Amino acid sequence: MRPAPRMFTRQDLGEGAYALSSEQARYLGRVLRLGPGADIRLFNGRQGEWVYRLARIDGRGGEAMPVEQRRLQAEPSGKPVLLFAPLKRGPTELIAQKATEMGAVRLQPVITSRTNRDQVRIDRLHTIAVEAAEQCERLSVPDIAEPVPLDDGLRTVESYVFCDEAGDQPNEPWGGEMGRAGLADRVFGEVSASPDAVLVGPEGGFTPDERARLRADPRALPISLGPRILRAETAALVALTLWQVRFGDLA
Repeated sequence: MRPAPRMFTRQDLGEGAYALSSEQARYLGRVLRLGPGADIRLFNGRQGEWVYRLARIDGRGGEAMPVEQRRLQAEPSGKPVLLFAPLKRGPTELIAQKATEMGAVRLQPVITSRTNRDQVRIDRLHTIAVEAAEQCERLSVPDIAEPVPLDDGLRTVESYVFCDEAGDQPNEPWGGEMGRAGLADRVFGEVSASPDAVLVGPEGGFTPDERARLRADPRALPISLGPRILRAETAALVALTLWQVRFGDLA
C-alpha cells in the first residue's frame, strides 16, 4: 500500500480544518487523483507530522480534517549548517536538494575569492528543499540564507569543519601532499564535541590567503576528503555524510 502523500505547510496543525490552497488541491486531485476520504500527511517544522483526511476537494481548493498526530516534532539541534560557495545553477540546486536529504538545518552561501557566482535564487532553492523534505520524511525544511562574504558567514557559527584539500607545496598540483589535512575519519576520531558547520569552497578551492586564515582559525577543524579531488558539489555531500556518521543521526 502506497503511503499517504506528504506536504509541507506553514499553517498550524491539529486544530480544526486545514484549508487546501488551489495549488495543493490541483496536485492532490488532478496529479494524484485523490478524492474525499483519502489521507494526506502534513508537517510544518513545528508540530510534528499529522494525518489529515480530505473532506472536500476541487480545482479551487479544498478542506481536510485532522485524524491523528503521526510523529512528534524532535527538538532541533541547530546542526549541521552547510557553508558553501555558490556554483552554477544546476550544482547549487543539487546541493540544496541533497543537503536537505542529509539533514542540514541551514544552508549559508558564502562568497570567496574564487566564487564564480554570487547570485542565487533563494525562492527556487527553498522550493527544492521543500520537495526534498517531503520526499525524505524530514519533519523540517532547512533555512536558506542570502549569500554573504565568507568571513560574515563564519561569524554565524561557533565551530566548523573546513574541507581542506590543498597542501603547502606551491609548485605541485593542488599543493602536493606536504601540509595536507588529515583524513576525516582520523581527525573526527580525535574530537568529541560536534562542530556546528561544514565549510566547502568553490571550484578551484580556496586561495592561499583564505586557506592560511582558515587554518589559523581556532574554530576550524581541517579535514581531507581523500586522495581524489572532488567537485565542489560532491565535496559538500561527502562532508555532510561524514559529519552525520560521526556526530549525527547516521552514527
